Amino acid sequence: MDTVISTAKPPSLLQAVLEGFIDGVLILSEQGEWIHANDRARHICDQLTKGIAQPDRVPQEIWRACQCLIGSLNLYPNKALTIEDEITTGQADSYRVRAQWLTLERFQRPCLLITLEDRLQSVQQAAIGEGQRYGLTPRELEVWLRYRAGYSYKAIAAELYITHNTVKKHMKNIHAKRQIVMAIAD
Repeated sequence: MDTVISTAKPPSLLQAVLEGFIDGVLILSEQGEWIHANDRARHICDQLTKGIAQPDRVPQEIWRACQCLIGSLNLYPNKALTIEDEITTGQADSYRVRAQWLTLERFQRPCLLITLEDRLQSVQQAAIGEGQRYGLTPRELEVWLRYRAGYSYKAIAAELYITHNTVKKHMKNIHAKRQIVMAIAD
């Protein structure tokens, strides 16, 4: 039997927490140098740069929020500000960008903490939770996910290969289940 000894350093607790986030997390210097990025942040940055190889380069849409935060430092030196922006790509993807200051012991100057929320993924996560809370069937959940993502009844019908009336029937059932849960909660 061969014994393999790993020399790889185990991830730190902070790194494990950052990788576990649904949101992308970037930590940058004031010059835009990457200090850390979790996998989700790298994925979002790749989507924003449309796959053009730009390793460790902050997409311009994200850097604008960073510049606003850096500029605010002179105006509000003693305030903990958060700059928020919304990025919408041509593919109907939507991201919320939040930039704020983060003090890390190993750096003399504060760093930029950027969180990147994939709005569609957030809506989907909320819809799945609602589906469980309301006791939706798998098919009702498929309809509900698309409804919460902003699809029209017609678009839901086309994507799920069902009729418009079937979508209406599912939505009627979903709303009835929601009403029951809300009535119990009151």
